[in-house]
Amino acid sequence: MLELVDVSKSFGGLQALNRLTFSVNEGEILGMIGPNGSGKSTAFNVITGVLSRDSGSVIFDGEDITGLAPHRIAHRRIARTFQVVRPFPQLTALENVLGGRLFGGHGSSRNEQATDAAMSALEQVGLADKAGIAAASFTIVERKWLEVGRALASNPKLMLLDEFMAGLTPYEIPRAIDLVKSIRDSGVAIVLVEHVIKTITDACDRVVVLDAGKKLAEGPPGDIVENPAVIEAYLGTRHAKS
Repeated sequence: MLELVDVSKSFGGLQALNRLTFSVNEGEILGMIGPNGSGKSTAFNVITGVLSRDSGSVIFDGEDITGLAPHRIAHRRIARTFQVVRPFPQLTALENVLGGRLFGGHGSSRNEQATDAAMSALEQVGLADKAGIAAASFTIVERKWLEVGRALASNPKLMLLDEFMAGLTPYEIPRAIDLVKSIRDSGVAIVLVEHVIKTITDACDRVVVLDAGKKLAEGPPGDIVENPAVIEAYLGTRHAKS
């Protein structure tokens, strides 16, 4: 479904991505992990057209989307969330999510249909009872769910989730994992950037590990957490044993 081929991106003298190559299959949850500054968010930004790459290609559904504007990539049904969530605070939850439906892939111009789709997304993330409440009053955690709802309402074929579980309590993480799996089960492939290792091991089918902009390792979660190079670069002995 998605393929990055030898993608490189630098910021001055910093090589953020160095000939990065990986793929995402239909119906798959792909985890992406690595130390801070390893290139995970930069990869998301290149995929979604927020940043231009220096070299390499981004292929989605057999089409080369390299260099397309972000809104054109969104119209091809790629949605994403951001580490720092910034809903429109003066708008209600429904209005925030409605924006995703109207401007995302296959958005509907009919208000009734779009509203139904937005409400369905709010129900899936557990915010239907707050549809008429302004986002300014939401907690950080609720804003994270709202961000996922807005992406979900855009009718994506691929969702890029950038650390949306950061800040969740141990009691909230299982619900978040169940949500990710339910989105996948509805036919949406997912790339999940996380530092919560339990999320990676419990939710992901396959994991790509980045370090200094390069792919350090790739494979099933069980193999990744036992990989000596990954333990040294990122996990540490304590996390690997746990």
